[in-house]
Amino acid sequence: METQIQSFFAKDTGDIPNNPTLPVIVYQGAFDDNLSIEEQFEQHNWTGTWTGNVYDYHHYHTNTHEVLGVKSGSATLQIGGDSGERLELKAGDVLVLPAGTGHKKIDSSQDFAVVGAYPNGRKPDLKTEDPGTRAQALSQIKKVPVPETDPVYGDSGPLLHKWVK
Repeated sequence: METQIQSFFAKDTGDIPNNPTLPVIVYQGAFDDNLSIEEQFEQHNWTGTWTGNVYDYHHYHTNTHEVLGVKSGSATLQIGGDSGERLELKAGDVLVLPAGTGHKKIDSSQDFAVVGAYPNGRKPDLKTEDPGTRAQALSQIKKVPVPETDPVYGDSGPLLHKWVK
């Protein structure tokens, strides 16, 4: 199965900053059942892996980028806030969220699980819609460095071409 790759920018909503310079990247069919998503992320220095669900409210991280690999099941996620993109993701798909990008789960199958990770051992903060922290959030998002590796492909891959500051 060939991986389909798409990318898009999530617009600033006023409540959720999203990322003004880096697009969201979706890898459809990046993994099949034989590969360990956790191992692949870790090999490419996207660490701190965890397996679980996605919160059912809009949230974002100002201090790190995040990768989510769908380990099992399927889900609809909303990216970028209430007027953002709705993505249908299934096992094997990968979603890379630049710092500041809002995301939440709208619905999912019972067996839905993702593997999350962050570049270079970063630990995520957790922010929700709050216009009062906007200036600080935007300032922090701009300081997050572009990762040196693509979480799926390592030293090559779409992230390295699409994420250039």
